[in-house]
Order: sequence, then C-alpha cells, then structure tokens
Amino acid sequence: MSARLVDRNPVVPSDQLIAQMVPPAMFDDVSFSSYIPDPKEPTQAAAVAKAEEFASKVQKIRGKGKRGLFGKKTPAVGAGLYLDGGFGVGKTHLLASIYHSVPEPKAFGTFVELTHVVGALGFNKALEELSNHSVLCIDEFELDDPGDTMLVSRLLSELSQRGVSIVATSNTLPGQLGEGRFAAEDFMREIKKLGSIFESIRVDGPDYRHRDLPPAPEPTSESELVERADTIDGATLDDFDDLLKHLSTLHPSRYGKLLDGIPAVFLKNVHPASDQAIALRLVVLADRLYDAGIPVTASGGKLDEIFTEEMLAGGYRKKYLRATSRLLALSRFAAVG
Repeated sequence: MSARLVDRNPVVPSDQLIAQMVPPAMFDDVSFSSYIPDPKEPTQAAAVAKAEEFASKVQKIRGKGKRGLFGKKTPAVGAGLYLDGGFGVGKTHLLASIYHSVPEPKAFGTFVELTHVVGALGFNKALEELSNHSVLCIDEFELDDPGDTMLVSRLLSELSQRGVSIVATSNTLPGQLGEGRFAAEDFMREIKKLGSIFESIRVDGPDYRHRDLPPAPEPTSESELVERADTIDGATLDDFDDLLKHLSTLHPSRYGKLLDGIPAVFLKNVHPASDQAIALRLVVLADRLYDAGIPVTASGGKLDEIFTEEMLAGGYRKKYLRATSRLLALSRFAAVG
C-alpha cells in the first residue's frame, strides 16, 4: 500500500533555514557553458555574457573596501543583477550558474523562501546571517503584499551596503513589480527602491518546457492510478482534498521537507482550486515538486485546470501560469516514465 503525504509532518529547525538555501538538485551541475542560447533569441547569449561578468564582479567585491575613520575597512557595496523574462527561458539555469561560480558563503532561494527565512529568524538575525555572504540569489522575485515588499526592500538595501551582491530572476521588470495590485504610495516608493538596486537584463524565448511536447496527459483512471502508485517503492498516493487540507496545517517553508525522499506523487480526484488561499498553497507545492523533479500523476481533472479562468485573470496570474507550466512538465515526465 502506498504512503501518503498527509501522514508526514516535517519540521525544519530555524538554524538550518539559511544553510539549506541552495539551488534545486536539478541545477547541481549547470554552468554558463551548459546553457545553450537559442540562435533565434539574441538576448539569451547576451544574458549569459552578462551573468558571467556579474559572477566575476562578485568575486572581486569582497576583496575591496574603503578605509573609514581610524583605518577601519568597510565592505564595498554589492553588485546587483536582475534577469527578466518569461517562463522556461533558462533564467534559473543562469542564476544557479552564478551561484556555482562565486565563493562561499552564498545563498540561493525563491522570493517566497526568503520571506519565510526572515519570518522564522527575525529581520536582524537574517540580516546578520546573510551579511557575510558573497551573493544572495533570489529566484522568482514576486511581491504579493506591501508588507513583504517593504521587508525585502529593506533587507536587500542593507545587505547591498554590507557588500553582499544580489541577483534575482522574475517575469516582470523591477519598476513594474506589483503593478495593478496595490496603489498605495508607500508601496510604489518601495518598489522604486528595489528597482534601483538592479541592472536589468532581458531574456526572451519560448518556454522550453512546452517545446515539442504533447498536450497535458489525460487524467489516469483511479484504479490505474492506485495500481501504478503501488509499483513504485516510496511513492505517495493522496486524495486531492485531503492533501489540500493537510497543506493548510503546514507552513509553506516545510513543503520542501514534506517531499524529501519521495520518488513520485499520485493524486486522486484532482479538481479546480476553490479559493485563492488554496491556489497559492498549490503554487508553493508545485515549485517544491519541480525543484525536486518529482513526477506527478493525477486522476479526476487535468493538472492544467487546477487554476480557474477567474484566478488566471487576477493579480496572481503569473504565479498560476508558472505553477501550471511546472505541473505539466512533471505530468509529462510521469507519462514518459
């Protein structure tokens, strides 16, 4: 009988939160040379060159500094790079390549993971822990509320002044983050502060996860789903609603640990998310599944129908499209496997 994710209750000690900020396993061996630019998209080759230049700059910054009063050396200001582009054009590949090319200590995580770390450690402790890093790599830079915006703006500004270089990826230019979501003047002022940190580089191209691939697989029958799950040692089989309920009891920072050691995930009775809170938890789960490269097989509805048309028309559209793209890639992986 298959195991269930709902029976797992992982705990991540706060002192391990920054230590585990590393690229997903699928990016362990990437490099600038392994990124193959599309000859039809010249911005990709330009982005590789700029990323390599940034990595070289990071390596030099820590050795520099200014002599202040009494001859005390203060760190040089950190560099900033922002890779803007659509889904699946290789931004995370470049981000991980930068990470692998610079000296320890260094950190890599999604924007959501960063806010979780700051929440768990407290602002001052997180700042202290990250201040000795050569670089902070932030994937999928997204701003969902003014509180997170101001928190991260302050953190990045202070880290930069302490010599930490910052590189981020997103699907929206810094000056447009949060556009159309919050009109408060304070929010927009914080957005502008963030934008001033980065040099923006555009990366164009079609989503590689959709290149030359068939449409999303049809849902598996429940009997076949159970049978397939039982043939894979360590695979999990959960009812979709049970899993959604379980996710609501876990802090999203624990979703990665929830999936530790799982070779495949099977979901029964998949259907569209009923509200925004559930949908956003599914976005985080999809990210962690994708990071771990875990195949996903479903019965009931299709995995590309979890987010409703109403949701896709709202402010979290880009989150939902990214999650859909990733779930489709994982479902195709399961179908091939």
